[in-house]
This record gives sequence, C-alpha cells and structure tokens, in this order.
Amino acid sequence: MAGECDVSGGNQDAAFTLKIHRGDGMALLGMNWRDGRPPDDFVGFGVEYKEPDGDRFFPVKNRLSFQGVDSRKNPAELSSLRSPIQMFRWVHFPRNANKDGAFTYRVTPIFMNAQDELIQGEPQQADIELRRETYPGQLNVTFTRGFVSSQAFVDRYGGPEGIKTLLPGKDDEPLHFKPTHPEAEEALEWMGFEARSAVFELLDQAIADPEAQVRLACYDLDVPELVERLERLGKRLKIIIDDSGAHGEEDSGETLSAARLRITAGDDQVKRQHMLGLQHNKMVVVDGPTVKKAVGGSTNFSWRGLYVQNNNACVLSGESAIKPFLAAFDNFWDHGDSSFGKTPSALWSDLGLDGIDARVTFSPHAAGNAVLKSIADDIDTTGSSLFYSLAFLSQTTGDIPDALRRVTDKDGVFVYGISDKQASIAIQKPDGNVRSVKASALTKTIPSPFKEEASGLAGGVGTRMHHKFVVIDFDKPEARVWFGSYNFSNPADRKNGENLLQIKDRRVAVSYMIEALRIFDHYQFRVAQEDAKTAKTKLELARPPRRPGEQPWWSPFYDIPQKARDRMLFS
Repeated sequence: MAGECDVSGGNQDAAFTLKIHRGDGMALLGMNWRDGRPPDDFVGFGVEYKEPDGDRFFPVKNRLSFQGVDSRKNPAELSSLRSPIQMFRWVHFPRNANKDGAFTYRVTPIFMNAQDELIQGEPQQADIELRRETYPGQLNVTFTRGFVSSQAFVDRYGGPEGIKTLLPGKDDEPLHFKPTHPEAEEALEWMGFEARSAVFELLDQAIADPEAQVRLACYDLDVPELVERLERLGKRLKIIIDDSGAHGEEDSGETLSAARLRITAGDDQVKRQHMLGLQHNKMVVVDGPTVKKAVGGSTNFSWRGLYVQNNNACVLSGESAIKPFLAAFDNFWDHGDSSFGKTPSALWSDLGLDGIDARVTFSPHAAGNAVLKSIADDIDTTGSSLFYSLAFLSQTTGDIPDALRRVTDKDGVFVYGISDKQASIAIQKPDGNVRSVKASALTKTIPSPFKEEASGLAGGVGTRMHHKFVVIDFDKPEARVWFGSYNFSNPADRKNGENLLQIKDRRVAVSYMIEALRIFDHYQFRVAQEDAKTAKTKLELARPPRRPGEQPWWSPFYDIPQKARDRMLFS
C-alpha cells in the first residue's frame, strides 16, 4: 500500500470491484459490477472515507438528490449514502490530504425498493496513502485548484461578490491589490492549492538559508506576496522577466516588479527579455547548502496563474536535478536570441532521479534539435489511453493536433481531452466529438438548486484551463507524461523561452491523468447544467425504472461503447 499508485478492494462478497488511484491531493475511485450488469434497483454508490489515525468515516457529499428531496437549502450536506453517486468513478479531495499515513475509503452499493426505501449492499474498502510529496525528497507534482467558478467556491467564500474581494479586477493595480475578504488567507490557500504552497515554501526556504542563490525566469510577475519574498533575497536573486507586448509597458506588473527588484538585488541582477518571441518560462531554481530544488511547469507567477487557472508546478530536488535548470538560466541570460538553440540546454538532460526516468529540455530549439515532431511521434504510439489538457490547442496547427486526431480515431484507444481559448472551453470526448461551450454560459445558466457562481473570467480576461500536458498509457508500465511551460506549438519549440519535461513513471502519469479527468468532469457537469437550463429541467438522481421502456441510470455505461470503456478503464 505504501507508495503505490493504485490499490484494490479485497471483498469477494461485494457485487462490484473497487480500485483507488493516488493523485496529488486527490484520489480517483473506480468501480465496476463484478458479473454482468447491475440489477435495475441499483441506484448508485455511497462513498465514505476515514483519515489516517481517524476514528470515524466521513460521507462524501453529492449535490444531486432524488426528485422530491429538497436540496435547495444546502446541497453540500447531502450524504452519498442517501444521495448516491450515479457514476462508476469519482475524484475526491480529502479535507486533509497532506496527512501522513493511509486514508481508508469505503464504497457501498445503494439500492432502492418499490417503496423508494434505500438499502445498502455489501461494501468494498481499501487503504491508500495520499501523502503530500509524489516521491519524497526527489519529485513533487503540484496543482492549483483552478475552480473559482464552482459550487465549492461559492459554499466556502461566496459567489460573484466574494471573488471581487479576493482578486484584482481589470481596473486594479495587481501588484498593490490587497484582498479584503474576511477569510482571504484561507481562500487563497484553497485556490492556489499545492502549487501555490510549493512555490512560496521554496522561496521561504531560500530566504532562511543565507547562502542560497535563487534564479528565476518568468513570463508573468504581479503577485505582491511573491515579489515581497524575492525582495527579501537581496543580491542572492538573479531574475529574468519577460518584456514582450503589454509586459513591456511602463505600468505593467512585470515592469513595476523589475523596478523594485533592481533596488534590492541590483540593476545587474535583473534582466528583461523576450527571446525570439516570449520569455515564457515559469522556472525557479534554489541552490544552497540546505536546499537544492527547481520548479518547472505551467504556473505563471500571477494572480490568474495561481488562483484562477488550472496549472501545474513540478518541484525537483537534488544537485543532479537542478543542474540543467541552472545551466539553462545562464544560457537564457547569455543567449536571448537564436543562439540559445545551439547551447546544451536545448538538448535533453537527464535529471538523475533515483528510480525515476525523467529528463528536461529548454526552448527555443534550433532546427536540428527541435522536439515537437518527436512528441507527436510518441503520441502516435499510444496503445491504451491518452489524456491531454492543452491551453490554446484551438490556435495550434501541425504535428500535435494532427497526432491527437489520429489517436482519437484509433480503435480501442481511450481519449479524453480539454483545451481553452479566450471565450470558450472545448471538451473532446472519447468518441472524437468536441463540445465547445462559451465561458459565459458556464456560469450564467446554472439551474436550480445550484447557486450563482463567479464568472469564469474572474481576475481579468484570459484562459482558465492553462495546463500544457499529455499523458500516454497511464495504466501501462510504459506510462509517461510530457509537460512544462511549453505549449506544444511551433512558437514554443522554436521561438520562446520554455521548459519541457518528459517523465516515464506510472505514479507521475497517474497524477496527471487524474488532474485531466477532474477538469474534464468539472466542465462536463457545466455542459449538463447548460443542457438542463435549456430544457427547463432539474438535475436530479434517477430512480429505478418503474414503467415499460424506462432504462436504469447505469444503462449508458454498458450500451454506449465509449462510456463502457470509461467504466472499465479505471476499475
């Protein structure tokens, strides 16, 4: 159980199977009926969990209820034992996911008789560790929560009015904005999730080590808490800040941050840069006697990057792991043009992690060491499943979208994908169909009993789903994931300053797979809400079929091929 990326329930008397997959700060539960189809009176699963060293189980909540059950007062209080989950999988965020030790999950099949009474069947139970670090002391995958437009946010911190007291608006100066929400610190921790805490804690560790040197290359920089930490480093900081487009204007957060850091670090320690296109990195390196860590990934050091968007940040530890990042920073500093592609940093470097096949490369690449085609070639080899979360995919042409289309058309390959552009979310289903939903529709069409949410554009206009990752064959020994600041496009490969990592490891691949799945499910539910609003119906749980021709809720998960593959893949 310790360190495993998935565990299974062992109760052979239960009518279903249970598999739990370890994510970072979350768990994916996959269930499947053991023999044939469930009976018609099966109405879903009740889910409970117990914390490490806990003495009681807490029910996982469901926001949907059966017709006639009044859930308008507080749908968050509906126990799944009374309002069962009508899915064969569920992503769960434990309240205290960082606790050491095993979490225990208990899943119970729920049935409904002719009198509408609920009856519990034989449960499955399994233990899994959800400790904070993916690989303690070596590698930690972290994510932002990315769900300011969600019922969970409304329940905790309020809807449209609450967000205005937490994030700067379009007329606010982000570098001087002060949240006024009475629970601001807790809210920002919740919104920023593990990625925020990982970046802030790393800088705090660097501040505490008087001999630590910090190198940072960034695209966005406008968060006061982060800039204040950088100021405290004094001359131990050396930083590259993008100056492309609006970033180069006199009143931009990046220009104002650079001015402040020139005072504390020294004018010769701060460089503005845009390479051949953008200095698009989100990279931190700390090199000191007590801490040697580097951060790569998609998380911009901005209000939107930390608190609004779905992003990831991977923390790598050890002298061998930070060496390529230090070299890349120096080469960015010295080669802000096409000559960077001729440096060793534009080649692949092994990170030297114990038992983890991980490597990194940095852009812009030259023609002879470009990597975009090799990523597309790897996508083409997908044998089992492909998950991707790619910002700006709709604006991308060439090798990557072509490879994604080819794999989606492959028989027997399961594909889930999601992408983002300025005004909509595009959700690609396993059957190849793409559903595009306007961002405004995702929050303006919420039907009863749900509460009004903050706009998907809270914190300023821009993307919400900002990830750049592809997960290939998460359920196979050859599982691997590509990720970084790199947008899987020609500009990312040949013009911009970027970091790109490839990690061949099941535990890491599973973490990114679950992240892709929970984002997909979030927006799929938004589509269901939009459809319910259009049809002037409520979203409710289905009772067993009582009339001729009625089908049980679970029928599509057996009759529709892509839903059947979904049911089987995770269980």
